[in-house]
Amino acid sequence: MYVGRIVAVGKTDQPFVAYRVSSRSFPNRVARITEVGVAIQPLDPEDMKRNPYIAYNCLRVSPKGVVVSNGSHTDPIFDKIVAGVAPDAAIQQVLTEMGYERDDFNTPRIAGVVTDTIGFIGTVRADGVEVSSFELEDNSCHFICTYELDRVESKGVPFLAANSEEAARYVVDGGVFEDLEQPICSAAWMGSLAVYNPHE
Repeated sequence: MYVGRIVAVGKTDQPFVAYRVSSRSFPNRVARITEVGVAIQPLDPEDMKRNPYIAYNCLRVSPKGVVVSNGSHTDPIFDKIVAGVAPDAAIQQVLTEMGYERDDFNTPRIAGVVTDTIGFIGTVRADGVEVSSFELEDNSCHFICTYELDRVESKGVPFLAANSEEAARYVVDGGVFEDLEQPICSAAWMGSLAVYNPHE
């Protein structure tokens, strides 16, 4: 099954977020750790002229919550949380304001936030906005994708990783994620940042 981008939020023995890019096209993107978090970047800068949605910060870390998303909405969600807005309200406000991506697929914007005890997942599709919160449980996550598995679910799925490097790999080839097609790159935070670029 092809599901596009994936946001996962949960806890192993500590809170984490993970993000994966899946792509129908040649693996032309990588995840890079930057001064502000993790960014998804095109291997060829010329690709930006054809698709402005392919370069963005996907992960930002603050003491009030770690933000993960599939686009330029990462930064305004992060800014609102730093300013004291509750994570679910920050996700709701930004997704409502920005809407889904106006590309050929009307790609939804998806986002997540994790705090010490609570996880948040949100999406905006052409048919509306969904945001939910949930208590973190050991070795479990909630996730949402841009296509197919694009609804907020109330039930978590297993997630097993000892550190951020393992979390970045797990969202590519572990558990329920293993059967989701065409992974390109991934990133995770579990106390520290990690990226996984299997095609490099």
